[in-house]
Amino acid sequence: MTPRPGVSLEVVSVGFAPVKGTRHIRRPEAQFDAEGPVGDRRYCLVDVERRQVLKTVQHPSLIGVTAELRGEELAMSLPDGRSACAVPATDGEVLTCDYWKRKTDLSLTDGPHAALLSTWLGRHVRLARAPRGDVVFGAPVSIVTTASLGDLTDRAARPGLVDEAARFRATFVVDTDVPFAEEAWQGREVGLVDSGLGEIRVRIGAPIPRCAVMDLDPVTGERNARLLRALAGYRPTNEVGEPLFGVYAEIDSRSELR
Repeated sequence: MTPRPGVSLEVVSVGFAPVKGTRHIRRPEAQFDAEGPVGDRRYCLVDVERRQVLKTVQHPSLIGVTAELRGEELAMSLPDGRSACAVPATDGEVLTCDYWKRKTDLSLTDGPHAALLSTWLGRHVRLARAPRGDVVFGAPVSIVTTASLGDLTDRAARPGLVDEAARFRATFVVDTDVPFAEEAWQGREVGLVDSGLGEIRVRIGAPIPRCAVMDLDPVTGERNARLLRALAGYRPTNEVGEPLFGVYAEIDSRSELR
């Protein structure tokens, strides 16, 4: 479907992770504002000595960790059943870190989360609160479509990619008929309709360059697919050879957000 004025697209699922790199989970109750999903990547894990934000592609076991915001509390659970739930308290300690060659000032927190994740990762890490959008690689919203997922399913002989769409860590999965039609929507305003959210208007941005995270199981973090190689075999790439899949988007400030 090609969006036209007054035409909207049906949302299949909405998802995000409140701690960067942890499991991407469907969140039908998500709320949005002009900067994207509220609570998306509110926190991150940092290597204090190296002043680096931990990334999923370098630490795949992060995907095994679930994180949930419960009011001001952050609950985190490991696959082995260990968990922590507390308000991540900040004491004014700020660490300037590198995130994809960008500098961001992160507020380090105290509480049980850092110890839990340090044991899981086998290295000392701290939980930090990030300024809104600072540990987001591209735009605040990303979209993949069912037709494009279906096309990749066929080419990579990987059934069920719509059900495994968390591999792509997209904010929205939307229903479409034509693979990669979304790349022709750049600059257009599109309505995304969800039974729980109502309609959210977004402005479509550039295609998303992809890395090996899509090859990781969206529940365990184990490498169990070769989707990146399949995409690279037939899709356009950016200047460093990363194949394009899905599109970025910005929330239209005039949307009726809930």
